[in-house]
Amino acid sequence: MRCRHFLTPLLSPLSFANPPSRPLASRARAVAQPPAQRRAPLAEPDVGISRFASSLPGFRGALKQRYSDFVVHEVARDGTLVRLTSFDLPDERADTDDEAEADLPRALESFRLLCGDADCEVLRGFLSSVSEGDSDVSPIILSPDADKAHRLEVHDFFKRNFIFLVTDTVEHSDGVQRCIRVRLRSGPRGRRNRTGIGSSEPSGWRDDRPFDSRGSVTWPYHLGKFLRFHLYKENKDTQEALRVIGKMLGLQPRSFRIAGTKDKRAITTQQVTLFKVHASRLAALNNKLTGIKVGDFNYVKEGLVLGQLMGNRFTITLRSVIAESEDMIKVAVDGLIKNGFINYYGLQRFGSASVPTHLVGAALLRGEWRSAVSLILDPREGECDDMNGVREHYKEHGDIDVAIRNFPRRLIAERAILQRLKKYPGNYLQALMAIPRTLRLMYVHSYQSYLWNHAASMRAGMYGLSGVIEGDLVYKKECPGEGTVTDASENNDDHTNASEMDIFAETLPEETIQSVKIADSEDLLKAVYTLEDVVLPLPGSETLFPGNEVAGIYHEIANKDGISLTESIHGVKEFSITSMKGGYRRVLQRPIDCEWDLMTYTDDKIHLVETDLDVLSKAKPSEVNELLSTGASHDDSLDTSGATILAETESIGSSDLLPELAVKLSFTLPTSSYATMAIRELTKTSTSVDCQKALNS
Repeated sequence: MRCRHFLTPLLSPLSFANPPSRPLASRARAVAQPPAQRRAPLAEPDVGISRFASSLPGFRGALKQRYSDFVVHEVARDGTLVRLTSFDLPDERADTDDEAEADLPRALESFRLLCGDADCEVLRGFLSSVSEGDSDVSPIILSPDADKAHRLEVHDFFKRNFIFLVTDTVEHSDGVQRCIRVRLRSGPRGRRNRTGIGSSEPSGWRDDRPFDSRGSVTWPYHLGKFLRFHLYKENKDTQEALRVIGKMLGLQPRSFRIAGTKDKRAITTQQVTLFKVHASRLAALNNKLTGIKVGDFNYVKEGLVLGQLMGNRFTITLRSVIAESEDMIKVAVDGLIKNGFINYYGLQRFGSASVPTHLVGAALLRGEWRSAVSLILDPREGECDDMNGVREHYKEHGDIDVAIRNFPRRLIAERAILQRLKKYPGNYLQALMAIPRTLRLMYVHSYQSYLWNHAASMRAGMYGLSGVIEGDLVYKKECPGEGTVTDASENNDDHTNASEMDIFAETLPEETIQSVKIADSEDLLKAVYTLEDVVLPLPGSETLFPGNEVAGIYHEIANKDGISLTESIHGVKEFSITSMKGGYRRVLQRPIDCEWDLMTYTDDKIHLVETDLDVLSKAKPSEVNELLSTGASHDDSLDTSGATILAETESIGSSDLLPELAVKLSFTLPTSSYATMAIRELTKTSTSVDCQKALNS
């Protein structure tokens, strides 16, 4: 840490005490009885965020004053940091013929030992025809083989040694004998005719079916079928960025696979995979894209799935910092590193609209289908006037056709509901089931998160966070990690609104069923467990509740919301907690590899953090500048002057303008943990929109 200036005294001291939470009954009524009037913006106590992990004082600082103050790098499953480091294209050339010819004698000898002399000579002749350029060479049929295990061994042999050949099992017209057929794979080493049959002469074998209908006629045999690339974006939703790229390529959004979505108001880099698309097509877009760049291309065998990441590395700059002294900042940061923060679900989890997603989830759990539809479609506080005009017109006139025409395509849930209501008027359950499954489940998961937050606040308020207490739920020592247990179909449906997808993507990693136990007096005596082992449940059919008073808060809130956690009041399993497995989430989270620094600046518009493009511009200035010359973004442009700006920032010592102070922090969090909750603990300041607007004004 470098310290250069003493700070100005705190002008308006902030209260760092735990804020008073709303009475439980009023919180419950807010969920159970959503009024028709527009709601005020969501506040932290509304969703159970009301405690801090320590009583250390914080300091004042503006979060996300500029989107460049929030930089996120995905941490891949293997622990590597995902950065944009190159625009170079991968080598798509296959192995040279010389290399293949050098391995041929060895491969044929192995095949002779596996299948005998006769089949070896047949294969040798087949390979000779292929090497002579005969792309229409007929398939060969190996000797009859009744041993299934041996046939599998032969199939594996060809996969390992002759990647340009493919095999399948065929049966004779007598319906008894089974043999292996060998063909030339589609691709640069040869092609089959349109019927997939190498020869029209009758052979007595049922070989008139295509070999591999899943394959592509033109895709090179030696390349992995997925293109993996790094997506760098500025001030854009992940789904928005992928929609832009998909439109340019003529691809649907579902063609892209990601491990998780990233913040909109930020600069982020993450991995994306795309099925059977050449890197050159994406690279050609770089000089056309605004606020987006793609690079680090590589071909792989498998595509990404949601949750397939280790976490995220955050570099966050707090501007306009005011504190009593530098020592206070140091104490606050050291306290965050040592004590961690309550692992709350952040406000993002519950949506940015004035109708939070957990309210919709509560209506679904109660079986109030019409109420849930109204919550999704009705006018909302904070939404643009044009959009609220569309909502108000529909609410007043009920004209579905007009609403469908005017709702933008990004509002997936609204459009799906209206289109289904047009087909089945008055059937609100059918309308809700038209919403993509990931989004439907997100509403109920949000209510689970709402309960979890309240339980975490009760645990911290009633028992403190100094250690394990009797009745706590803890992960058993033989099960230290957290995994993912979700239906596979949830990972395959990407048709969700960008902001809603951001919320849902963060629900996946912690919903895991692991072996937990209730800590007893013997565990406390032996000091087997620490506070980091303590978890709280996301209610479901396979989860336990704590063995102390914290369990009561779940049922108390749910009962006042008209929801049962032990039985379903309707027959729709998707909208019933008792039909979900549930999961567990750690109460406390510490930032990993946390680093921090103090900086001063005099210009609010300058970048204080070096981005991936800044680093690239130093290594390849001409290449980067050429790409950026026609692809500048709005607001903070994709420019490469960051290095200069940082140098100027370092040199500030005397100026006519009074320098302002900034705190830069870098740390890693596992999937599903919220960086905003770490900053909340550090500053002891709310992360709500209203509070941050006040700090940024």
